[in-house]
Amino acid sequence: MSDHSPRRIFLAGHRGLAGGAILRALEARIAAGEPWTLVTRPRAELDLMDENAVRCFYAEQRPTHVIVAAARVGGIKANRDFPVEFLLDNLKIQNHLIEHAWRSGVQKLLFLGSSCIYPKLAPQPIPESALLTGLLEPTNEAYAIAKIAGIKLCQALRAEYGVDFISAMPTNLYGPNDNFDPESSHVLPGLLHKFHRAAVDGLPAVTLWGSGTPRREFLHADDLASACVLLLEEYSSPEPINVGTGEDVTIRELAELIRATVGYDGRLEWDATQPDGTPRKLLDVTRIKALGWSPRIPLGEGLASTYAWFREHGVRERA
Repeated sequence: MSDHSPRRIFLAGHRGLAGGAILRALEARIAAGEPWTLVTRPRAELDLMDENAVRCFYAEQRPTHVIVAAARVGGIKANRDFPVEFLLDNLKIQNHLIEHAWRSGVQKLLFLGSSCIYPKLAPQPIPESALLTGLLEPTNEAYAIAKIAGIKLCQALRAEYGVDFISAMPTNLYGPNDNFDPESSHVLPGLLHKFHRAAVDGLPAVTLWGSGTPRREFLHADDLASACVLLLEEYSSPEPINVGTGEDVTIRELAELIRATVGYDGRLEWDATQPDGTPRKLLDVTRIKALGWSPRIPLGEGLASTYAWFREHGVRERA
């Protein structure tokens, strides 16, 4: 049963890919009449790695609900090059947000994890029960361990103190306001940027990492946002819940889709000396679909709108 009582919702990470989409979804609900107040802070006004700043923010603002969409994120290259930062920064951000939400009396908290928390060779599609049943993918182990710690902290707080803190595990996200920097982006925005530059510069070929055979699932950020609003209202369980499409494509198929979207007609070349990452990462979304949620944006449509956004905004820094 949905709860339409007044809320004061703090959305951490509102300028990121996931956070920006959740911001749009919450603003739409408020515009439609929900008696909610939305609280956000850019990094310049609230450093989430500063514990005292987070403590004071909670004391002053007194949110009733918190969505933790703030994180240090990146693709294979960024994760491989900066494991210390991915582990330490994410632990600090989420620990400060989750601990002081509990200490300040927040009624409900939604922590966003990642599908990379699951073992590299997990059964496909991956059920939530696969967590901690095998070794992680080495290229994003530091990030995954931080996210697992966040899940476990929410579970521990539920068990020991009875708070309604929940966790959701999104699959690979894309959409407007993504990180398109080729040095730190995930695969989809990275490919989109690479093909765009190749088309603009008239390059005869584009070289891509790996073999092209790994399979990945892609969810538009606006679909994740609709799931998050539903979970905030309808879900209360210690177990994390997967959020995905239930369908995947190979990286080679994704590259061809993006090439067609951009209109690039050069060759594709694959550098097999570079890592592929996890061979397949498809989420079992049975549980969230049982709540009545399903994604609405097909991959082709989402790619077209994301490319249109990229052409308008380009690569830019987010505060």
